[in-house]
Amino acid sequence: MSRPLRLEFAGALYHVTSRGNERKPIFRNESDFSTFIEVLSDVCDRYNWVIHAYCLMTNHYHLLIETPDANLSKGMRQLNGVYTQRFNRNYQRVEITKTPTLI
Repeated sequence: MSRPLRLEFAGALYHVTSRGNERKPIFRNESDFSTFIEVLSDVCDRYNWVIHAYCLMTNHYHLLIETPDANLSKGMRQLNGVYTQRFNRNYQRVEITKTPTLI
């Protein structure tokens, strides 16, 4: 069963949490925490978010976000997507396949 749609409106405050697959770590070292904060900062600039509080733990995070522009879903997709891509690239978790050569 899918999760019900989240209501979004301008000026809303949200407590957001996200956890790694199988509750595995999403932050392995200090560099990962820094990367996440950098991506979060970019998302805040791009989507006009205000972060009131955050807590980064080894396998999950919590954010208290204000969304003046009613765009939580778009920003969360950006935040989780970009951080996941950087994490996977850094730890070589994505297999790079070569395109077959046509003869």
